[in-house]
Amino acid sequence: MCKLSSRMRYVAAYLLAVLGGNANPSAKDIKNILGSVGIEADDERLNKVISELNGKDINEVMNAGLSKLTSVPAGGAVAVSAAAATGGGGAAPAGEAPAAEEKKEEKKEESEESDEDMGFGLFD
Repeated sequence: MCKLSSRMRYVAAYLLAVLGGNANPSAKDIKNILGSVGIEADDERLNKVISELNGKDINEVMNAGLSKLTSVPAGGAVAVSAAAATGGGGAAPAGEAPAAEEKKEEKKEESEESDEDMGFGLFD
């Protein structure tokens, strides 16, 4: 299991508690959320998340994170924009949407080139 996904469990449970109306969730609250889906909480990681987020406005924390993500170049950004443009309901696996986008662009370029050529070569 990826360390990132195991860390995100605690953040996700914290966010669920906040969205549920608990502005400052305790370790017990988060353990209850994680336990409801069969996950046993690690006290060290749980306390780290609580200490980092407790007392902060979650919307401000998320907006600060989003502003940092805008400066990170990633192939996933193309997948998100492609899904948003087409109105796609689900997320495509990483790498598939950008490849599809590139194929569309290549086809478009080929058709434009063939229209511009009109049977005449550069040196004819």
